[in-house]
Amino acid sequence: MTELAKIPLAGVMGHPVAHSKSPQLFRHWLDSNGLAGHYVPLHVSPDAFETTLRAMPGMGFVGANVTIPHKQRAMELADHVTERATRIGAANTLTFQQNGEIHADNTDGFGFLENLRQNAPHWRPEGGAAVVLGAGGAARAVLVSLLDAGVPRIILANRTRSRADDLAQSFGPAIEVIDWADLAEALPEGVSVINTTSLGMSGKAPLTLDLSGLHKDQVVTDLVYSPLETDLLRAASKAGCHTVDGLGMLLYQAVPGFERWFGVTPVVTPQTRKAVLA
Repeated sequence: MTELAKIPLAGVMGHPVAHSKSPQLFRHWLDSNGLAGHYVPLHVSPDAFETTLRAMPGMGFVGANVTIPHKQRAMELADHVTERATRIGAANTLTFQQNGEIHADNTDGFGFLENLRQNAPHWRPEGGAAVVLGAGGAARAVLVSLLDAGVPRIILANRTRSRADDLAQSFGPAIEVIDWADLAEALPEGVSVINTTSLGMSGKAPLTLDLSGLHKDQVVTDLVYSPLETDLLRAASKAGCHTVDGLGMLLYQAVPGFERWFGVTPVVTPQTRKAVLA
């Protein structure tokens, strides 16, 4: 009897995870590339995370994405961790080796930068300061990627200043922390302005800032992609800024994982966006 080839499995682990658009994205790429495989949402509680993770290689999984609240724990449990995941302090992309070892990476910063480079090709990171809103896990990935890209100065603000101060200590003098109340005055200094908070997301509190300082020489991006055009991006567009929505970051951060797990480098196209938004 001929042995059938194994169909590779991957998924996204979160708590909750039903909101994730990654299954739609991976299904689109699998279908458009004619590949056998499945990518499934896995609702895993923190208490069950380690047991579930260690069982996955034996169940046919070749890898997994991890999202809130598992990113730090995934890195702690991994056998090998990339330098960028270590610097960010969290992992979002796990690859299972044939011997059962877990390799952890973080592709959030890659996805963020690639989104900017593809959708604001004139953006030059070395051209001046970046203003970053927020000091959570997403902010850490953004800071690492901006510094690596050559941004000379980053102005960082968070509603709870102590979190921004703690984050800045990890990255040295290139990070300048300001009070949230001083953001309006600092906004015009940024060649790029990045919102890494959940403010403005559907179901979350609005981003209530004086945005009158935005001007046409800036690139403004919001990691929020629901709604696709946030109040920040709408105001930035009216001010003549070049705006980049947050959906692209989700799409581009998934490229390295798909390539590792299914053996093909997927391409982000307008059809990709439509498939995820459907």
